[in-house]
Amino acid sequence: MKLASVAHTGFTVNDLERSVVFYRDLLGMHVVHQQETTAPYVGAVTGFPGAVLKIAHLKVSLEDSHTLELLQYVSHPGEPTDRATNRPGNGHLAIRVDDLQGWYDRLKAHGVEFRSEPVPVTTGMNVGAQAVYMRDPDGFTIELVQPARK
Repeated sequence: MKLASVAHTGFTVNDLERSVVFYRDLLGMHVVHQQETTAPYVGAVTGFPGAVLKIAHLKVSLEDSHTLELLQYVSHPGEPTDRATNRPGNGHLAIRVDDLQGWYDRLKAHGVEFRSEPVPVTTGMNVGAQAVYMRDPDGFTIELVQPARK
């Protein structure tokens, strides 16, 4: 018995349409599926019987095997959690880019919140890369990474 692959990463969002605009229009991701569901299995899987969810699946490219799943609980909404990156239970999504400074400048001009300017990676397996943390509309940390030049 072994794991096969990562199927998707899911973020629970406050407003699905606002999040889709961010990931699709600002980051350029592709919406591959969108739906609203009351399917009984959704309530069983999530632990919220009778749940009504709006869901969008996005990919960086249509050929990418990884999907970002955005979920909005229409029923059973909860309060936002503290998104500080040092809090156990929080994670981040890292996306490779080819021009980190260009992405930083463009997104900053659109009001995206960053933790810093792009910084060089000086140790570890990504030496020579550059990286920066930013926040999506719900405060999720998104890391933009420009790999080391070869």
